[in-house]
Amino acid sequence: MGAIEILEILTPGPLTTVQDRGRPGFGRFGVPRGGAVDPFSLRAANLLVGNAEGEAGLEMTVIGARIKALTNVVIAVAGADLQPAINGKPIEMWQSHLLQQGAILSFKGHRSGCRTYLAVGGGIQTPIVMGSRSTNLTAGFGGLEGRPLRRGDVLSSDSPGRYLRWKGRSLGTVPPLCCALKQGLRVIAGPQDHHFSKKAKELFFSAPFRVTPQSDRAGIRLEGPPVEAVHGVDESILSEGVVPGAIQVPGDAQPIIILGETVTGGYRKIATVISADLSLAAQLTPGDKVHFRPVTLDEALEAARRIEAMLWRFREKNSG
Repeated sequence: MGAIEILEILTPGPLTTVQDRGRPGFGRFGVPRGGAVDPFSLRAANLLVGNAEGEAGLEMTVIGARIKALTNVVIAVAGADLQPAINGKPIEMWQSHLLQQGAILSFKGHRSGCRTYLAVGGGIQTPIVMGSRSTNLTAGFGGLEGRPLRRGDVLSSDSPGRYLRWKGRSLGTVPPLCCALKQGLRVIAGPQDHHFSKKAKELFFSAPFRVTPQSDRAGIRLEGPPVEAVHGVDESILSEGVVPGAIQVPGDAQPIIILGETVTGGYRKIATVISADLSLAAQLTPGDKVHFRPVTLDEALEAARRIEAMLWRFREKNSG
């Protein structure tokens, strides 16, 4: 059937972009992986509508978009709770729904989290750049002309009619974001934790930090008690590659959680958020309080296995 126009953006919200799982492997050229800041939510939403996990969807920030269906399409919303509704009637998140031609998908308002993801059966079809449809806002490529969506934009999907049978699927129970964050973000120490005194590390793991308004897709800036490096070390280190979740501590002693739009960093890193908790970090909003909880490598691996097992069970249950 091929690409069909499926959605019209009536109001885009403050920052709505096309994102998939990013473009890994180009960091040596200065191109970040990018993609969905909360990869778990995008993967889950895609599975709910019958897509491959890496298909492109829409990432909406704090305030969702208002979107009109141009044809019948199956959708799923996952991530931050922005209170999605179809024609004004609330719908469940982490489930797939039929959005009929002419219907309006809207969001009543922010309840929890920062970013929500909309997947549609057949994915969002935009040009592939360096193996990905993700929008790189800094460089201005990928997605739809390398920019946030605007009023009047029309999005296409690949053979959306083939996916209508996926309506009514559910991922099951997903722990509420607020409950998960109360447990703290789990981290593994390092790689430069030895640049900090015992007192500084104890402070880092005991004190709450507040998310500042200066946070974005590149990183989450925190404010709290200063996490000072030991005397005698330089303010910065040689720039090196960084991974999402790395927690840099620059000269002002205020931590920054690195996200997917950063390639290198020249500040020491006291700890790294484990992969299983990156989606939680992505949902932090300005004003939120967060604290860090150290875990072992084995605990980090087990947490990642539990997430993969949840998605695997859904795939097995709905295969065929």
